[in-house]
Amino acid sequence: MRGILSEFAALIENLLGAQGLSSYCHIYFLNLAQINQPIKGISMRKKNYGMLSVSLICGLCMPNLYAHSASVQEAVLAGHALLPAESFVAAPADAPHNLHYSGKFTGAERIDEPGTLEGHSAQRPTGVFLPFKGQPLQGHSGIKKMADGSYWILTDNGAGSKANSADFMLYLSRYRIDFKQGNFEPLERIFLHDPNKKVPFPIVNEATDMRYLTGADFDPESFQIIGDTLWIGDEFGPYLIKANLKGKVLQVFATKAANKIIRSPDNHSLKMPGAPTDAVPEFEAKRSKGFEGMAASKDGKKLYPLLEGSLWDTEQQVYENDKGKNYLRILEFDLDTEQWSGNFWKYPLENNANAIGDFNMIDEQRALVIERDNGEGVVEKACASGEQDKTACFADLPKFKRVYLIRFNRDNQGQNVEKLAYVDLLNIQDPNQLARKPLSEGRFKFPFFTIENVDLVDEKHIIVGNDNNLPYSSSREPNKADDNELILLNVESMLKIK
Repeated sequence: MRGILSEFAALIENLLGAQGLSSYCHIYFLNLAQINQPIKGISMRKKNYGMLSVSLICGLCMPNLYAHSASVQEAVLAGHALLPAESFVAAPADAPHNLHYSGKFTGAERIDEPGTLEGHSAQRPTGVFLPFKGQPLQGHSGIKKMADGSYWILTDNGAGSKANSADFMLYLSRYRIDFKQGNFEPLERIFLHDPNKKVPFPIVNEATDMRYLTGADFDPESFQIIGDTLWIGDEFGPYLIKANLKGKVLQVFATKAANKIIRSPDNHSLKMPGAPTDAVPEFEAKRSKGFEGMAASKDGKKLYPLLEGSLWDTEQQVYENDKGKNYLRILEFDLDTEQWSGNFWKYPLENNANAIGDFNMIDEQRALVIERDNGEGVVEKACASGEQDKTACFADLPKFKRVYLIRFNRDNQGQNVEKLAYVDLLNIQDPNQLARKPLSEGRFKFPFFTIENVDLVDEKHIIVGNDNNLPYSSSREPNKADDNELILLNVESMLKIK
């Protein structure tokens, strides 16, 4: 019998893929009694096996494929707030003139005239034009709920790379979110700056007094506030940045993991060779795959930076994986010693092409993690089969947008975290009609390419937000730049799982 089940497990994995088998085996059943024709590759020793549970097959035949089997839980929309796509803030009065306009370097050549270059999402024009007057309120890449009910939100590096973001400022904003009215109320804003020259490499504004940091210096994608200190996870180095609550940089830490300094191709210490025949320096992290998420222990003694991409194993010449499935490292930084502890945990991706979006603890052992694919859009505005012109339709619909509840502790250090449960952001119930955007297939969906904000609100609710990549994302309407959105979700059943 076990051999037969193994054959069926292989068949189902072949049909669904490992991701499909892992994700859905607990809810689907295979009625073999209705199979009348032989299946290629399967020896039908018996004609009628009745209702064989795919979960049974998974349990018997897949112990080495996945140690994590998370159950899907209901998500109900409890609030929806919007910050319009074209929202901007003036640069500080003492900022260099270059920073009072942003996006001048996003084209093939420098562009100084505001509003002359239209943004695109894939092949679709988004209707928003660069350069901008001021700094865009976009790129939300991390969120923290504060004791007074307000939220700090981190803005990323601007246009996505070092090469095109030298005039985008790095900052955090604190808002009060009114879910009843559906709006963001700005409370304060801090811009990162380095007047004491703590950054260990030349920055764009090197010759100025305040030395405001830009998106060509760092790509901030995650943060924590511990006491009077701000900690920021960067993707370029990747680096860990320590600053005060005014945004002044106090120290920059290189990343240590696997007994070495971890570097991406954007790390300042990498030097290109002088000739094409010379050896290219080794690095372990892909570009833009640094610290996308960073949680903090509830006692405020540890940081847990989470890499967005698997590290390259230079000895084995493969990305770090467990039996073919890539995993991401959750590192540990000790705030008492301000040193990397050497401890780590493995976050296994459900699909090697997936990415994580944010990461926050909810208690001493459990945490929330966003895991997503790269799709975007809604089925009602998908490109027709065979459509050649993809400038006004969605060509790659989202299939995987989830918030996972995970658990890790000292007992599973160096091993996979436990994936306990998840909610599907493409299947949110809206019985009270709170959505401020149209439903899709009768459900509220969060169909964005990048979803990069999640935190616990209370014992029943979490908050989730998109990164709208202004002007480069249009996930609800094919040719309209995305707003910044925050949703309040009732996920009580998931949060009760221990």
